[in-house]
Amino acid sequence: MSLYCRYCDKKKNNDGHVCSNHVGSSASMETVGAYRIFDRSKQCKRLKYTKYYGDGDSNGFNAVKDIYGPDSVEKLECIGHVQKRVGSRLRNLKKKQKGLGGKGKLTDKLIDKLQNYYGIAIRSNIGNLQNMQSAVIAAFYHCCSGKNKQMHKQCPKGGDSWCKYERAVHEGKVFVDKSPGLPNDIINSIKTTYMSLCDSNLLSKCLHGKTQNNNESFNNVIWTILPKETFVEMQSLTLGVNIAVLLFNSGYLGLLDVFKNLGVLLGQETVKIFSLMDSERVKSAKRHSLPTSKLSRKKRESAKKAKLLNFQVKKGVTYKCGEF
Repeated sequence: MSLYCRYCDKKKNNDGHVCSNHVGSSASMETVGAYRIFDRSKQCKRLKYTKYYGDGDSNGFNAVKDIYGPDSVEKLECIGHVQKRVGSRLRNLKKKQKGLGGKGKLTDKLIDKLQNYYGIAIRSNIGNLQNMQSAVIAAFYHCCSGKNKQMHKQCPKGGDSWCKYERAVHEGKVFVDKSPGLPNDIINSIKTTYMSLCDSNLLSKCLHGKTQNNNESFNNVIWTILPKETFVEMQSLTLGVNIAVLLFNSGYLGLLDVFKNLGVLLGQETVKIFSLMDSERVKSAKRHSLPTSKLSRKKRESAKKAKLLNFQVKKGVTYKCGEF
C-alpha cells in the first residue's frame, strides 16, 4: 500500500500493472490493510482468522470484527502493550495532577516498578483470571507499602512467595523495609488509574500470555533491509520482505537454496561465513536474554532517565535565573 506509484504518476501504458496506490489518508492505511488480510483469508488460505491481537488501537479491530459474521473475530491484547499502559497512564496522571510527583511520592522509579510488577503478575498467572487479577492488585499494594505502613495482606503466602515480607514471616524473621512507602493521599490519587487496568474484561484478553514481540522482531529485520527513511516501490518491497522472511525463519543459510535455484554457485567460505553469522546471532540473542544482561539494561535505562531528569531540573533552574 502506498500513496505514490511511479507508473501512474508518469501515466505510462504498462500492461498488467497492478497499482498499489491507497485511496485515502495515511492514517487509514492500517485499517484498510487489516481488512484486506482478513477479507482474502478464505479465498487465499481457506481459513478464518478468529482472533485479533492488537496493541490497543481499536480502528483495525472494528474494521474486521464482523467480517465473517456478527462478532466473528475476538479481540485479544498484547500483554506487553497492556503492561506499558500502566506507565503511560500514571505518567500522564502525574503531569495533570499537581503535587503528585516528587521525592517520597509518585516518582518515575516507582512507576517503572509498578509497571514491571504488573507485567510479572500477568505472565505468572496465564490461563487463570482470578489469580491474575488478585496478583495484579497485590502488586499495587506491595509496591506502595513501606516501613511506615505494611500492605502485604494480598501477597502470596509461604516460602515460595515473590514477596520478601511474606517470605520473612514464613521463616520467622523480621523484615526490615527501608522504603518509607507512599502517603495515603498519593495512594488514593493513583489507585483509580491503576485499578482501571485490573478490570476482568481487560485481563481476560491477556490470559493467552502472548505478545507481539515476534512481529516487532520481524519488522526490525524488514527495516534493516528496507530502511523506513528510503521510499521503495512494490517490486523492491516484495523482494525485501521475502528476504526478511528467509532470514527470520532460517537465517543466512536459508539463502543457499535461493542461490542454488538461481544457478549461482557459492564457495565453501561463503557457506562458512553464513553459518558463522547465524551462530553469532543465536549467541547474541541468548546472551541478551540472560537475567544479568536484563538487569544491566534496566540499570542503564534508569541511569539515563535520572541523568535526563537532572538535566531538565538544571535547565529549568537556569531559565528561572536568566543565566545561560
